[in-house]
Amino acid sequence: MKKAGIIGVGDYLPRRILTNADLEKMVDTSDEWITTRTGIKERRLVDKGQAASDLALGACREAISNAGLSPQDIDLIIVATITPDMQFPSTACFVQKGLGAGAAACFDISAACAGFVYALNIAQQFIEQGVYQNALVVGAEVLSSVTDWKDRNTCVLFGDGAGAVVLSEVKSGGILSAYLGSDGNMTELLMMPAGGSRNPASRETLEGGLHYIKMRGNELFKVAVKHMADAARIAVERAGLECKDIDVVIPHQANIRIIMAVAKKLGFKEESVYLNIGKYGNMSSASTVVALCEAAKEGRIKKGDIVLLDAFGAGLVWGACVIKW
Repeated sequence: MKKAGIIGVGDYLPRRILTNADLEKMVDTSDEWITTRTGIKERRLVDKGQAASDLALGACREAISNAGLSPQDIDLIIVATITPDMQFPSTACFVQKGLGAGAAACFDISAACAGFVYALNIAQQFIEQGVYQNALVVGAEVLSSVTDWKDRNTCVLFGDGAGAVVLSEVKSGGILSAYLGSDGNMTELLMMPAGGSRNPASRETLEGGLHYIKMRGNELFKVAVKHMADAARIAVERAGLECKDIDVVIPHQANIRIIMAVAKKLGFKEESVYLNIGKYGNMSSASTVVALCEAAKEGRIKKGDIVLLDAFGAGLVWGACVIKW
């Protein structure tokens, strides 16, 4: 059996920064309230006219260059996003066009904040079966486009960004294990009610604010901690390892209290947990991959390290992946 591993990483963050001080002028909130409850200090927002594929392209170009490849070497593009450029065609096709990667098969997946982990596991199967040689796996989001900037409970949480990796066959290391899960009985905890076939766009849906993120945060907190901890534990066990063997933990950057509760539950040392939530907030499918890319570029991840990706999001969905770098 072939082994799939990450051979290139890249990320792209919009230049515009929205700080907690800026939000204090927009809604009834404070820097102290946001920071203590979420760990977020600022987030990035796109400029007018920027779409998910624009962010993805910046991340993909860096990942391809980092891998020592050209766009023509890419034969599979998977984009994880819940804020696609449009309902169809797929954002992956726009990325293919922008890169000039004419040999690639392209599709999107929608698995919210766990999207990158899902996409990575899907691409792994193609690489290990020899169907494709070089897969571009992307998480790209423009959450500012579906955020209600009058809702102080949600607008403080989200930001825009993209990350990408090139997944190819490796001689050693690579992806050791993965675990994916979901529970459709809790769809109502986090959703965007309108814009699909159930509630097509209309004057009523617009006036009702149904094209914005709706979240029941208190209920999500408890299930997020449970499922992220369970997913991590199962993925580690499937790799034939123990939690003490993990060198670097890359969690979905949703809430500092969720992240540290999961770390405590599994016995991870704080210094092994990579955090960038303070700079970017929750970027849904882009959060985990951007954190992975930054950790790698900063030297936090070294050759031979055992890395754990762990994410949870709307669906509800969750997933974890163990990688030997």
